[in-house]
Amino acid sequence: MDFQYSEEQELFVKGVRDFAEGEIRPLCAQMDRDGQVDLALLEKLKAQGFFGLCFPEEYGGVGLDTQTYGLVIRTLARVDAGIAIMVSVHNGVGSYPLMRFGSEELKRSILPSMSAGDLASFCVTEPGSGSDAASMATRVESVDGGYRLTGEKIWVTNGYHARWFVVTGRLDGQPGHQGISAFLVERGTPGLTIGAKEEKMGLRSSDAVSLVLDGVAVTAARRLGQEGDGFRIAMEALDGGRIGVAYQSLGLADACLEAAARYSLEREQFGKPIADKQAIQWMLADTATEIEQASLLADKAAWLRDQGRPFGKEAAMAKLAASETCGRAADCAVQIHGGYGYSKDYDVERYYRDARVLRIYEGTSEIQRLVIARRVLQDFGG
Repeated sequence: MDFQYSEEQELFVKGVRDFAEGEIRPLCAQMDRDGQVDLALLEKLKAQGFFGLCFPEEYGGVGLDTQTYGLVIRTLARVDAGIAIMVSVHNGVGSYPLMRFGSEELKRSILPSMSAGDLASFCVTEPGSGSDAASMATRVESVDGGYRLTGEKIWVTNGYHARWFVVTGRLDGQPGHQGISAFLVERGTPGLTIGAKEEKMGLRSSDAVSLVLDGVAVTAARRLGQEGDGFRIAMEALDGGRIGVAYQSLGLADACLEAAARYSLEREQFGKPIADKQAIQWMLADTATEIEQASLLADKAAWLRDQGRPFGKEAAMAKLAASETCGRAADCAVQIHGGYGYSKDYDVERYYRDARVLRIYEGTSEIQRLVIARRVLQDFGG
């Protein structure tokens, strides 16, 4: 296995790094305070093609492989993890269901607009169903020419700015995951109400909203896959989305390690930089080692996906390891900064808040362990 990134990947990522440092970093503190993305920055992200990274070239996209895409997300997250998840959700769970399960006519009519920056979102979580997605209560009624959707979705990332919503619901009261179907709903459809933005602890440059569907009419042409395919579509989308979150976690962990190391070299106590202290060195060593381990897991999951091989277990491992590593890296960075780490004058305070949700969304750490354990047991005949 080649552990070196290609020259093309390095050049591509350098361009992303330059953009992130020049255009995003100066806005990070303000976006965190405001709780929203800077609208001028959003337009620059669209113009630079960040919302077409994973889209095939025939639909106006960049056509990146999964690993290069992951490196882009990691590079963005090193500067602002909220911007990284906005890009990741759009390129992943927001658009994958259409790319994988939409009709050719539907793909040709909508994917170019998504690739150009008409944001997409993924609507599965409900007030009464989170990890237990199969218990969703959103109702789908069959009517002449299509369907009517009624229910509520919450924690819809990108929902405040999105044009397109992948929505799952239970068809005609059918029980279990077999009764769930998926649909593509456009902003402005009668009966669709987009709620206020959640006041989140972290990732404040990225929005999350609730979505109310009151008899929203959807044509049969905008159903994704067949009736009853919705749960499988959501699970497949989440497998890929977890790779994105793994790389997002790695980028934020990178930022924590860099901030901690630089501060330890600058901060003096008892006449010497605290970097000379073994306690500090061990924290940095453990953090660097864990980041390297999680990086290998993420790269393997990305490689398997690009090879067309099963990758669900590896994606869960990567997401679990990277998000848990990021949480410890953020804690380490705050600890090394001491009292200053608790101050908004230092970036590590924001990193600490941003890191916490990575162990929750797109499958909690507990769900990742469940997924991994099931696959391990299957390997041994369970």
